[in-house]
Amino acid sequence: MKNTILIVDDAEINRSLLIDMLSGEYEILEASNGLEALALINRHASELSVVLLDIIMPEMDGFEVLAAMNSNGWVERIPVIIISAENSSSYIEHAYGLGAVEYINRPFDANTVQRRVKNIAMLYSKQRTLENMVTSQILEREKSTLTMVAILGHIVEFRNGESGLHVLHIRIITEHLLKTLARKSSQYTLTPSRITLITNASALHDIGKISIPDAILNKPGKLTPEEYEIIKTHSTIGAEMLENIPYFQSDEMVHIARDICRWHHERYDGGGYPDGLRGDNIPIAAQVVALADVYDALTSKRVYKPAYTHEKAMEMIANGECGSFNPVLLECLQASSSYLQKELQIRSAGGITRDELQDASRSLLRHDSASNRTLALLEQERTKYQFFASMSQEIQFEYVYRSDLLTLSEWSAKRLGVSEVIAQPWKNGELYTVLARKDYMDLKERLAAATPDDPIVSRVYCLHIHGEERWYKVVARPLWVGDEEYELTGIIGKFMDIHNEQLALDHFKQMAQKDALTGLYNGAYAKKKVEQALAKGNGNKKFALLLFDLDYFKSANDRYGHMFGDQLLQAVAQRVCKSVRNTDIVARIGGDEFLIFMEYKEDSTPLVERIFDSISGQYEGFELALSMGAALSPEHATEYTELFRRADQALYAVKNSGRRQYRYYEPAMKNILSKSVISPIDSEEEACGE
Repeated sequence: MKNTILIVDDAEINRSLLIDMLSGEYEILEASNGLEALALINRHASELSVVLLDIIMPEMDGFEVLAAMNSNGWVERIPVIIISAENSSSYIEHAYGLGAVEYINRPFDANTVQRRVKNIAMLYSKQRTLENMVTSQILEREKSTLTMVAILGHIVEFRNGESGLHVLHIRIITEHLLKTLARKSSQYTLTPSRITLITNASALHDIGKISIPDAILNKPGKLTPEEYEIIKTHSTIGAEMLENIPYFQSDEMVHIARDICRWHHERYDGGGYPDGLRGDNIPIAAQVVALADVYDALTSKRVYKPAYTHEKAMEMIANGECGSFNPVLLECLQASSSYLQKELQIRSAGGITRDELQDASRSLLRHDSASNRTLALLEQERTKYQFFASMSQEIQFEYVYRSDLLTLSEWSAKRLGVSEVIAQPWKNGELYTVLARKDYMDLKERLAAATPDDPIVSRVYCLHIHGEERWYKVVARPLWVGDEEYELTGIIGKFMDIHNEQLALDHFKQMAQKDALTGLYNGAYAKKKVEQALAKGNGNKKFALLLFDLDYFKSANDRYGHMFGDQLLQAVAQRVCKSVRNTDIVARIGGDEFLIFMEYKEDSTPLVERIFDSISGQYEGFELALSMGAALSPEHATEYTELFRRADQALYAVKNSGRRQYRYYEPAMKNILSKSVISPIDSEEEACGE
């Protein structure tokens, strides 16, 4: 897979020269000014290996781009090489001061450019690899530490005859209370890292119970005063255990765990033990764990009591039946009520939950070699996906092939009136109540025909939702893994409601402008766009209109079938789009014939050659060759119809002279055809008469 480079220069010829030097080894993105560059960097930040940046540009110069990259933190991850004719020391020093790593003067020497770009890309690639290795090692160490802490906590709970979920529950409650407290009050120093430390240390709150005799620890009846005094010693014993360990005495988590062990039975009014601390003399970590411990003890079954309901536990705590707590923490607990009730319920034993079912399907997509950082980022993306799904009110879905599970966002399932997780969706009839079977199979076939080069499927279907018919546009794509042999792993997509009159009009208007197979403009709309551009140019701008068709396209259909032919046309459309600018007009005007209309500054030949070469080549074992004709405005014509005719005559001249080439229109071609060539979109009557 090629690395990606962004070339930013307002001079098209400079970009073209650099592309010629680098396109063999890199994927190229282009920008003609600083604003375009920042938009592309924002969109492709994770893909870019190097940015080649000019200084003197309109709208936003190179220095401003560097400043913006600094403010966004991009310059630390994406190396910037300045390309400029300016060679004054002040320019160069200013560029280096803003974060540029190299400076290349024009005129460009191919060997110099290639070597410096390769060296910089390699250096930053190694640096990123090293950073990821260090990050993974740190996260692995933290994971190992957390694992050992959790194991030790569970050992205590196992000996205590409890369910084994107490430690997990304490962690969940502690973390949520701390985050809520951090939002509600600035009185306590609760940074994200400190919250993590307290949460991890909470697992050790009861380690002192290791020293308590089993007969007392697991006594089913009420404790005697003497036994209760023995139980109370677990707080000081746990603290002393941590104070006396020979290692890690300077570790902050050990200090926090020691405070929690000793003081998680203290109460805000001074009525707790072992030291009778009052108010904020009790460390906030111990205060939070104390409240978490009481809540879970009340809502969990113990050898000496049944489990209380969530509502009863909240009432008992609020009434002071379990001692006095920090009023702000009580507010945090009340604010967390619905979250804790739901979260602890799905984390309890017995049966597989919806979240666990989704986790099981997701794990099938994860490689054992994935780093903790990668998995954490994936989970973060999933959280964002679920959030935006609920906010956008779009029907979003995900299908996993290996587990054969279709997962809908919570809002989507409610909207459709179906389950959030559907097993064997292609066989399960549940979705046929919403989407007609023929439409369902049509979508399935289109997704099966999608390829990594052309992955997006977009169609409009009528859905039956709660007895009402509504039109929805579906946009979906399969997911693949692998670089050469692609393995299909799943499908993601969404249905967008276009029942709204304006949305529907906008959608069908857009559909009327596009070719259904390739997604390019159709001939009629391309003609309108070209005519507008020519009128706006008013003869003062230079344009090129290119017409090309595929040599031997009929043989592709005859040998491989029409589905292959369609895929070939889609692949050509993809290649064309990658080789032109966003401002260029690209259309499929019929069959295997395509149109490209573009503005140029000095000489159009480098652009035409680049486009011609980028389209030619192999596709799935088929030799993709083309014949192309070009006409220029205002040199050859100023009106669309005549410009199209000239380009078509040049195309037929190529056909008559051996194909596999491009030619510009020349006056000698004027009568090369036996009859007048008419654009297929100029006159419907003439075309039908022909």
